Amino acid sequence: MNPMLSEFLESGVLELYVMGATTPQQTQRVEEMAAAYPEIRQEIDAISQAMEAYALAHAVKPRNTVKPLLMATIDYMERMKQGELPATPPVVTENSRPEDFATWLNREDMMLPPDAENIHARIIGYTPAATTAIVWIKDRSDQEVHEDELERFLIVEGTCNIIAGEQTHSLQAGDYFAVPLHTPHMFIVTSDYPCKAILQRLSVN
Repeated sequence: MNPMLSEFLESGVLELYVMGATTPQQTQRVEEMAAAYPEIRQEIDAISQAMEAYALAHAVKPRNTVKPLLMATIDYMERMKQGELPATPPVVTENSRPEDFATWLNREDMMLPPDAENIHARIIGYTPAATTAIVWIKDRSDQEVHEDELERFLIVEGTCNIIAGEQTHSLQAGDYFAVPLHTPHMFIVTSDYPCKAILQRLSVN
């Protein structure tokens, strides 16, 4: 192989080019070389395929709670823009009852849509210290751990098991559960219909 071509292939500039990290001058040089030498084009294609394969092999699938809570946040912000006034739902405690949240539970726009996915949420209150939402879970949530916020549930409808650490807690309407910090936990629905709950996350910072 042409020594100049071999040196170019081994310079590392092609990897930078594929990652979009070359300077304008380097980019121009790579494209000129790729046009002149099929070996350069083949190497660029091979590097691209290898990087794509690596990315797919090491991709981290987001927990199934991420999308519904993100969509709920967007929905809440839109409601505020349209004139809904911010509210401060009560803190969820062992003494809380579903009727404490009747103001939100009885709203016509706080119902589970027919086409809802496995997890659906509607935020009913937000401050930097606390986020409160109505959530519906049809099947289960992925396991997660919270390091800097306390997560509390008040079951409104249905039944479920919350597995926290090595303990399984069976809950029904009216029951309260606080997830300990640093504890892996997941939510498994045991009723024939979605489990509906008040979810509250409190910052510990």
